[in-house]
Amino acid sequence: MSEALNQFIADSQACAACCAEPADAVTAIAPLMHRLLAHADTFLQPQHYRTEAEHYARNAIYVSPDHNLSLYALVWQPGQWTPVHDHGSWGVVGVLQGMLEERSYIRLDSNRGADSHIELVRGGVILLTPGTVTSFVPNPDHIHVTGVPATSALTVSLHLYGRNMDSFCIYDLPARSRKRVNVPHNES
Repeated sequence: MSEALNQFIADSQACAACCAEPADAVTAIAPLMHRLLAHADTFLQPQHYRTEAEHYARNAIYVSPDHNLSLYALVWQPGQWTPVHDHGSWGVVGVLQGMLEERSYIRLDSNRGADSHIELVRGGVILLTPGTVTSFVPNPDHIHVTGVPATSALTVSLHLYGRNMDSFCIYDLPARSRKRVNVPHNES
């Protein structure tokens, strides 16, 4: 790993360890991600720019041995979107190139632990351009859909999570349900 990436990982782990609240962790880590974006060319390898024809590509850069931190490069071709999902974790996202769009959802039902009878309504939208950093915390769920409109350019973003992001919940809006899905390191 490059010196910039090693320092980012060490500093992010220290911030996560000393911050009891996820909001404090992302507040401390967001400036670190902003600095890391300027040094991406020192650690990103060709495999981190891998694309997939069917969906966005999720390319692992680092997963901590204790699974308490993971960093991915996500590569989005025009028209590629995530499903509506949550992470079960805090996260910090920085955009390297292109424009990433995030559309949020708000959960209205009161039974947050339930996987059925889920009532979601659309929230706002955030447009993230190169150099932009955003963050999220579970509240208890940060529910959104992220992607690149068909009329936009190829987009590359860095995603740091407060756990090994090997699973997450996806939401079926018409069925008003959610289910946990497992994902390998290099796939979405």
